[in-house]
Amino acid sequence: MTAVAAPPTVVKVGGSCVDDLTHEWWNDLACLATGTGSTRLVLVHGWSAPLAAYAAAAGRGTTVLRDRFGNQSRLTTDQTIEDIHAVSAALTSRIAGLLGARGVSSTRVIGDNGLLHADHGERYYWEGKTLVEIDNRVGPIRRVDPEMLFPSSSSRVTIVTPLALDPSGRTVNTDGDRAAAAIAAACRAPVLTLVTNVSHLMVADEPVHDISREAAAVLRDNNTASGGMRKKLRAADEALAGGVQRVTLGSGLTSSLRDGYAGTSITSAGDRAQIETAAANG
Repeated sequence: MTAVAAPPTVVKVGGSCVDDLTHEWWNDLACLATGTGSTRLVLVHGWSAPLAAYAAAAGRGTTVLRDRFGNQSRLTTDQTIEDIHAVSAALTSRIAGLLGARGVSSTRVIGDNGLLHADHGERYYWEGKTLVEIDNRVGPIRRVDPEMLFPSSSSRVTIVTPLALDPSGRTVNTDGDRAAAAIAAACRAPVLTLVTNVSHLMVADEPVHDISREAAAVLRDNNTASGGMRKKLRAADEALAGGVQRVTLGSGLTSSLRDGYAGTSITSAGDRAQIETAAANG
């Protein structure tokens, strides 16, 4: 097993984005992984849209639950875990092929091999106006073992499937954005990049280029940001709380997002002041 030396570049890409990303995007990612001065790259993938399509093709619907705190999650059963394995295997094969065509070696790590450890998930959800107990195989990330990220010394990219083990040893579904946040914090990565299918966080139909962690949390909690963006802002908050200096989200090239030239950059107030001071003195 190869230990992580320099902090890796951590990127999360949605499962629905993989086939929509351009050749230029994949070329840019390849350069990030292999260019001069590059570090290893961790690519965490999602699966929401492909999983829904896979389940629908098999005649299985998707049930969305709302817990007592108002958070939504997919109902994950034993069958769902099997479906995730099938969908993620196809996704990672596709990603590995796109990278391999550009001369970039990669390896796949499934989070429940010891990389990702989750707490027990919420068990009470709303059915109409009644809270009922449901065995939903989900859980928030509790611990990351960075030593598990690079099983091959020759691979430049690790593709992570964000399943995790709960305290009872069961494989559980996790949110990909929050898993990427936990990985970035555990690896002491300075930046977390969340690649989305929208260019920026939007407020009143206007793109937000820079925002503080605190202001982003307000937008998340007052439902100005909703759905998938609300989850990304929650992941950003957790990454920054874990020591990541900046989280950038958007649909641009990864290098541009990582360096703050595209998308929405989120930093904590203290980090923002330090970055602005450094820029003024630089």
